[in-house]
Amino acid sequence: MRLLLVLSVTILLGHSTPRAEPTIAIQPMGKRLSTQDVGLVSRSLRAFFGVKVIILPRVPLPKSAYYAPRKRYRADSLLTFLKTKKPSHAFRILGLTGADISTTKGQVYDWGILGLATMDGTSCVISRFRTRRRATGRLQARYRLAKVAVHEIGHTLGLSHCPTKGCLMEDAQGSVTTSDGEHDLCPVCRKQLKESGYHIPNSPTIPWPAPR
Repeated sequence: MRLLLVLSVTILLGHSTPRAEPTIAIQPMGKRLSTQDVGLVSRSLRAFFGVKVIILPRVPLPKSAYYAPRKRYRADSLLTFLKTKKPSHAFRILGLTGADISTTKGQVYDWGILGLATMDGTSCVISRFRTRRRATGRLQARYRLAKVAVHEIGHTLGLSHCPTKGCLMEDAQGSVTTSDGEHDLCPVCRKQLKESGYHIPNSPTIPWPAPR
C-alpha cells in the first residue's frame, strides 16, 4: 500500500519521463563536403529549431537517382532514398551533397534546384552546387547553403513559401542570390511553428551577418 501511494503522488506531481529532444539527422552523400560546410548547416539547424543534430556516415549517391542527360541527380528520387537512411530516433533527415540536383517544375522536366523537401514530410535534400554562383567567396556560398537547409527543414515542418522579404522561407524564384537578403524566420513563420507544437528558440543565435 505504501508503494502504491508513493507512485500515485509522483504521477500527480508531474514527475514523468522528460520530453525527448527532437533529432535531425544529416546524411552527407557523394564526394566529401568540407567540415565547415557540414558544421554550419548543423549549427544553423540547432539555432533555429532547437533540435539535436547528428551527422551520419557519408554514403554514395544512389545510381537510381542519376539523370545522365544532364549529369544531375533527381531530387525526388533522393528523397525516397533518404527515407531508408533515417534513423528511427530522428524525426527528420536532411540529405547534403555537392552534386547538382533537379526536379520537374511546370513544363520543364529537369530544373536545377538548391533543395527540395516533402511538405510536412520527413526528408529533404540540399546541394552546395548552385550556392557558388556569383558568390564572392567560400564563406558566402557556405551561408547560402546553411540558409537553404533551414528553408527546406522549414518545409518539412509545414511552412510554405513566405511573402515577407528577408524571411528564410522566402521563395528564391529560381535565383540563389535571393538567399543573400534573407536573415531570420519572420514572426508569422515563427508563430506558425509554435502553434504547430514545435518548441523553437525565441531568439536564435544567427550564424551569419545581417544583410547590408
